[in-house]
Amino acid sequence: MVEEGWTLARAAERFQCSKTTVARWAQRYRLAQSLGRAVTMADMADRSSRAHRCPRQTRPKTVRKIKHLRTKRKLGPVQIGGRLGLPASTVHKVLAREGLNRLDHIDRATGEPIRRYERDRPGELVHVDIKKLGVVPDGGGWRTQGRAVGGRNNALTKRLGRASYGYVHNAVDDHSRLAYAEILPDEQGATAAAFWARAHAFFAAAGIEVERVLTDNGACYRSNAWRDLLAAQSIKHKRTRPYRPQTNGKVERFNRTLLAEWAYAKHYRSESARRAALPRWLHIYNHHRPHTALGGRPPASRVPNLCGQNS
Repeated sequence: MVEEGWTLARAAERFQCSKTTVARWAQRYRLAQSLGRAVTMADMADRSSRAHRCPRQTRPKTVRKIKHLRTKRKLGPVQIGGRLGLPASTVHKVLAREGLNRLDHIDRATGEPIRRYERDRPGELVHVDIKKLGVVPDGGGWRTQGRAVGGRNNALTKRLGRASYGYVHNAVDDHSRLAYAEILPDEQGATAAAFWARAHAFFAAAGIEVERVLTDNGACYRSNAWRDLLAAQSIKHKRTRPYRPQTNGKVERFNRTLLAEWAYAKHYRSESARRAALPRWLHIYNHHRPHTALGGRPPASRVPNLCGQNS
C-alpha cells in the first residue's frame, strides 16, 4: 500500500477498515523502514495501551497493609478503606488484582489463598461426605407452614417414633463432578461402607475406575468396615487435614447445591415426597444442569460412557 502509493481512502475500501486504522498501519510501516531493516509482523502489531508509568498507583506499603487486613482480619473493602483512609473502590481494585476480592477464595483458618485443582481423568479422585438433614414432618415443616404449625407437625412426628434426621451420603468425582447420593438412617461405619459399595457400582457402570477416595476424619471413615472395603477394591483412602473442609471442597459445594436445588427448593408436605424427588434431581444434575466449572456443560459431558443415558 505504502510502496504503491495508495491513498488512505482506497486502502480503507480494499481492506474494509477505517482510514484511521490504515493511517496507523502506514505510519508503523514507514517507521520500521526508517530503522533500516526488514518490516516484520511485530512492527505492525498493536501496542499495549498501558501506561509506562503509574505515579498515582497504590504504594506497595499500602498494598501490603490491605492484604494483611484482608487475610488476617477478613475485612471488606469498606472496613479496610475506613482504617487506611482509602476509597473502598481503590481497596477493591487492589484486592481483585491480588486475587483476594472474594472471601471464599481464602482459607478461613490461615488466611492463605485456596489453591484450586482438578484431577486429569474421571475416577482419579472421588470426594465422599455426609450431610445431616432434618426430615420434613407430615403436613410440612416450619419452612413452609410457619413455626407454629410446623412445630406441631414436628412434635407429632417425634411422638410417632419417627426419625428426626436423615443422613445424605454423597460421592462426587473430582474431574467430571458426576455425583451419586442416598439418604440413609445413620452415619455408622457399616452404613457408610454399604453406601460406598453402591456408589462404586454406579461409577463402574459409567465406565469410571475409582483410584482414590477422599473423606473427612469422621468415625465412619475410620471404621474397619470402611477400611476393609476399600482395601478389597484396591482403592487408596485419603483423609482431609483436621479443620480444613476446603480440601474436600467439591463435595462441600455439591452439598450446598443439593440443599438449595433439591432439599429446600420446594414446599414438600412430607419426607417421603422429598426423598422421591431426589433421583430425578440427581439425573438433572448429572445430565442436564450446566456446571460453571465445566464451562457450562453437565458432568455427563466428561464421562463418555454416560452420554447415551441422558434422555
